[in-house]
Formats: sequence, structure tokens, C-alpha cells
Amino acid sequence: MSSAIEAVTAAGIPHDVIRHGPVGNAAEAAAVRGVDVRDLVKTLVVRRADDDYLFVLVPGDRAISWPKLRTLLGVNRLSMPDAATARDATGYERGTITPFGSRRPWPVIADETLRGRTVALGAGEHGVALRVGADAAVRTLGGTFADVTDLAG
Repeated sequence: MSSAIEAVTAAGIPHDVIRHGPVGNAAEAAAVRGVDVRDLVKTLVVRRADDDYLFVLVPGDRAISWPKLRTLLGVNRLSMPDAATARDATGYERGTITPFGSRRPWPVIADETLRGRTVALGAGEHGVALRVGADAAVRTLGGTFADVTDLAG
């Protein structure tokens, strides 16, 4: 069991663990996970400064809005770390990253469009996802909902 699954279980959040084979795109991933593409959550690791990161939960049909996120955080500059740095910060490889069971409990910001929805996000290993209520997940992680995305183009 991954540390993400252990963390969700220990927190008492109702969840489903979905194990599946390789998928070719977001539509396939959403289908095997039993959610709409808009409920397929990408967990992005964003760097504010050296050794200062946060998780941004982005719906599958949307893209992060850097101006909105910078304004929310009151900063002028944010960046995405490379894959090795993201792994060092979270303990997870790209494509499996989740705030649950992360090496360090970085702050969590979830796009407001996820509020009230059942979502699927990474579970710390390839081909495994967690289906959870977004509200319960964000509350348990001490996160916040905010308008930080735009429709993907």
C-alpha cells in the first residue's frame, strides 16, 4: 500500500482505490477512474522559493492560471520544479504526485470548481488513483479552495 493510500485511510476519508493499466489520455484516465474529465485532478507542485512548495489541485479540463495564483499568494514569481526536484520535495514521481502521504505537508490550494465534487487524483504509484470527495480531502489536508485556473485551450 502506498503512503498516499495509508494517509487517506488513516485520516478516515471515505475513498476508493482504483487500480488500472496504462492510459493514453485524460479521457481514458477519467473513464477508468469513474469520473468526468473535469473531476480528474492534476496535482501540480509549485515552487515559491528554495525549499518552499505548494500543491495546486487542477481539474482535468482546466489549466493553472499563473496570474491568479500569483495574486492569491501575493508573490511576483512562481515556478514548476523539474521532475527530480518535485520527487525530492514530495517523495512521488511525476504522474503519481498527491498531497496525501507527501514527504512534507506542503500547503494545498484546490481550484474552486472542484468544490462539492467527487474527484480522482494520484495515489503515489503509476496506475493507481484515489477517488475521494474533494471537500473532505481539502479539509483534511488543511487546504483552501480558490479560483486559480482557466479553461484549458
